[in-house]
Amino acid sequence: MIVFDLRCARDGHVFEAWFASSAAYDDQRTRGLLECPSCGAADVEKAVMAPNVAPKGNRSVAPAEAKALLAKVAEAQRRALAGSRWVGSDFAAEARAMHVGDKPDAPIHGQASLAEAKQLVDEGVPIAPLPLPVTPPETVN
Repeated sequence: MIVFDLRCARDGHVFEAWFASSAAYDDQRTRGLLECPSCGAADVEKAVMAPNVAPKGNRSVAPAEAKALLAKVAEAQRRALAGSRWVGSDFAAEARAMHVGDKPDAPIHGQASLAEAKQLVDEGVPIAPLPLPVTPPETVN
């Protein structure tokens, strides 16, 4: 199968059409079987198309813009966590204790399993995932 962008001569509508081959397109055009789906014009030609070329496997997937954006996200997360206390795997218990009033509210961050996080949300505990992973303070890079 091959896809072509086609354009009607009457109003310039551009649309996609699939054919078994280039010869099948030529045959249908010659026999007058092609028609613009927008206006019904029978005078239809191939439109200029940009080729769909896949990138080489050895090229970088992340362009410079994506890396710069990721750096901004990392900096924003670092600033947001600056006044927050790492509680590690005690996150769910600490967040729940603050929510029910057993502990004073304070900014914390840590780790929670998916099941723990869902349970906290179901209980109405205000939590949010971080966009990037956090290295625990006791871990040496």
